[in-house]
Amino acid sequence: MRKIKKKDIVVVIAGKDKGKKGEVIKTDFVNNKVIVSKVNIVKKHSKPTQNEPGGIKEIESPIHISNVQLICPKCSKATKVKISITNDNKKVRICKKCGEMIL
Repeated sequence: MRKIKKKDIVVVIAGKDKGKKGEVIKTDFVNNKVIVSKVNIVKKHSKPTQNEPGGIKEIESPIHISNVQLICPKCSKATKVKISITNDNKKVRICKKCGEMIL
């Protein structure tokens, strides 16, 4: 089980965008990276094609997973995540600050 999933709200804890919050758009666990909306924006130059005009586009760049921290939906604080097994042998994520399950 992964500690950060798609559609989680996270806060950046290191780097040039430290303190910014956003939703996880995509996860890449092979390289341990996540793409967060409106965070780590870079400019990409593209040539014109038949379908799209050229120009400079701003896109989100991946961030290492160790540089983001999950925000608990219950207590609204940046927290570490603990993996626990329930009685029916399912793994769930638990907030280490308030002890609530994160869905």
